[in-house]
Amino acid sequence: MTPVARVTSAPHRELGGTVLRLHDLTKRYGSEVAVQSVSLDVRRGSFYGIVGPNGAGKTTTLSMATGLLKPTSGTVEVLGIDVWENAAEARSRIGILPDRLRLFDQLTGGQLLYYTGVLRGLDDETARARTASLIQAFEFGAAANRLVVDYSAGMTKKIALASALIHSPELLVLDEPFESIDPVSAVQLTDILFDYVSRGGTVILSSHSMDLVQRVCDHVAVIVDGEILADGTVDAVRGDITLEERFRDIVRGPQRTEGLDWLGISFN
Repeated sequence: MTPVARVTSAPHRELGGTVLRLHDLTKRYGSEVAVQSVSLDVRRGSFYGIVGPNGAGKTTTLSMATGLLKPTSGTVEVLGIDVWENAAEARSRIGILPDRLRLFDQLTGGQLLYYTGVLRGLDDETARARTASLIQAFEFGAAANRLVVDYSAGMTKKIALASALIHSPELLVLDEPFESIDPVSAVQLTDILFDYVSRGGTVILSSHSMDLVQRVCDHVAVIVDGEILADGTVDAVRGDITLEERFRDIVRGPQRTEGLDWLGISFN
């Protein structure tokens, strides 16, 4: 029998102090502005979604937030630590799954997890124990002994997420974490992230799936052309319509597509 993925929704949580603070974050490439004066506070215990059309600046914003891309101006603080003035200390608090992540794919999945743990400063015993725990939680099974280069796109995403968790970060920043993930695995990963948040962790993720963000996130920010046009709780941003409808209205307005009246003329 084919397993059916259950509907998972974000539980209500009391939020703590600010974990991630972006202030007037701007990134320019010559005369082109990729991100313009983005300011955002993400509190402890949040499951925060970043949504926007392609090219809106989501990946650029998250890359600056995690110290992977230096901003033209503005500041980023993780738990009060400036990401650029105290990079090593700030990054030790963050787990990152960036866009187009490149892994050491000539290692097996188990070796990759262990190696990542050691690079993150774990001792041998702790790295081995956490590797075994993650292999079990993510249900890698025999795949843990296969080379990562032979993994499917979905499996690669799962091992990358497991690697981001191995040092028990206080903030998890995920760029399109559910891309290429099948529905059943998506439920499994969502449950793992909910458990992480319930233990005091904080998740900020980008996604193109409005349904996913509406179901799992408690807060959301809409980025268009490098600027935040709406942010707050999911309920406050969407109002009395779906998040997808609100997103469409914010990005394009409620107008219908015109100029394709010729479609279907020859069908009759």
